[in-house]
Amino acid sequence: MSTGTTGTTGTGTTGTGTTGTPATTATTPDTAPGPTADPSTVVHAGPAGDERLRRWRLVLGGGESDGTGRALTGTDAAMDGALTALYGRGNQGGDRTGRDRSAGLGASAPSVARWLGDIRTYFPSSVVQVMQRDAIDRLGLATLLLEPEMLEAVEADVHLVGTLLSLHQAMPETTRETARAVVRKVVDDLERRLATRTRATLTGALDRSARISRPRHRDIDWDRTIRANLKNYLPEHRTVVPERLIGHGRASRAIRKEVVLCVDQSGSMAASVVHASVFGAVLASMRSIATRLVVFDTAVVDLTDRIDDPVDVLFGTQLGGGTDINRALAHCQSKITRPADTVVALISDLYEGGIRDEMLKRVAAMKASGVQFIALLALSDEGAPAYDRDHAAALAALGAPAFACTPDLFPEIMAAALEKRPLPIPAT
Repeated sequence: MSTGTTGTTGTGTTGTGTTGTPATTATTPDTAPGPTADPSTVVHAGPAGDERLRRWRLVLGGGESDGTGRALTGTDAAMDGALTALYGRGNQGGDRTGRDRSAGLGASAPSVARWLGDIRTYFPSSVVQVMQRDAIDRLGLATLLLEPEMLEAVEADVHLVGTLLSLHQAMPETTRETARAVVRKVVDDLERRLATRTRATLTGALDRSARISRPRHRDIDWDRTIRANLKNYLPEHRTVVPERLIGHGRASRAIRKEVVLCVDQSGSMAASVVHASVFGAVLASMRSIATRLVVFDTAVVDLTDRIDDPVDVLFGTQLGGGTDINRALAHCQSKITRPADTVVALISDLYEGGIRDEMLKRVAAMKASGVQFIALLALSDEGAPAYDRDHAAALAALGAPAFACTPDLFPEIMAAALEKRPLPIPAT
C-alpha cells in the first residue's frame, strides 16, 4: 500500500484528507491489502498476520477494534491516543464513516506539553516535526508557543523557527530567551551542515577567478602548476619543467567579490529567510567576499551590521506583511560600488506589491552594468514553491532566470555566479 494514499480513506488517525498521518509511514506495510478490503478475510493467522492486523488497526484508527478484531494495548494504545488527539477530531470535513473520535489536545498548556512529550517518545524526529506543524495549523496552538515550557518541549526545526519569528513581536519577556535558544539550536545545526561545503566551493571559485600566470615565487600554487605542466615531465630527470606558473597575487587576500542577499520576509518565505541568514553569516566569514544582507516587505531593512550572527538577523526580521521588491532592489542598487564584481541574489516568490515595470527596469539596469543577478523563488527543502509566473517569465527574458534552490545547491549556484559561468539550474 502506498504511504501517499493512506490519508484518503478510513477515519481516526488517518482521516485527515490532505495531511495524512505521519505514523502511516512507519507502520503501514507496502504489501498490505487495499483499504476497502476486510482485513479479517485476507490476513492469515500466525505472527505475520497478527503484526499486519496490528498495523491495520493503527492505520484505521476507529473505535474498539475497528473491524480488525485486534484491540490495542500498552504502547500501541498510547501511540493511537497521541495520533487521535491530533488527527481524530473530524475538523477537516468530518468523519466519513460515522465514528466520532472526540479526543483532542484542548487549549490547556499542560495537556499539550504532555502530548509533545508523548510523540517524541513514540515517533522519530522527522515524524514529530510533521505532527508539530500539523498541530499548529489544525488546532491553532501557535499562541501556546509563547509559553517557555512549550518551547522547551518542542522538536526544533526550520518550520518552528518560522512560526516563532512570526510571533516574536508578541512574545512576553519571559519567553524571549527560550525562543532565542530554540532558534540558536536550529541555526547552529544548519551552519554545521552547510558552512564547510559553502566555504570550500566558493573559495575554489574565487581562486579560479583570481588565478594569475606570473606569480611571485612565494605566491605560486605548486599543486596547480605541477598539474598544468605534467606534459613537460622528463623521465630521465624525474622532474616536471614548469613552463607555465600558476598562482595568486597579493590582491587575492583582499576583497575580490561583493554579494548582496535581498530577502523577501513575507510569511510564505519563512524557511528561505532562515537559510539566507545562515548563508549570509557564512559568506561574511570569508574575507575575500563583502556580503550585504537586506530584508524587505513593504519596508526595507539593511541587516548587514548583524550579519555575523544569524540569530540576531532572524530576530531583526518581521515575517508577514506586503511586498515591495522594487524598493528593496533600489536600496541594493544604491550600495553597489563595483558592478562587474557583484552578485545580487533576490530571494522572493515575486509577488510584487510595488511598481512592476520599475522593478524590471532596475534589474535590467543592474545587469547592463555588469552585475550578476540571480532570482531564487525559494531557498529551502520544501519543494516547488508558489510564485508569480508572469514576473518570473519577465525576469527570464532579461537573462535572470528564476528558480527554486535547495540549501545544498546554493553554494554551486553562487560559485557559478562568481565565476560568471552558466548557472546549474535544477531541473523542474
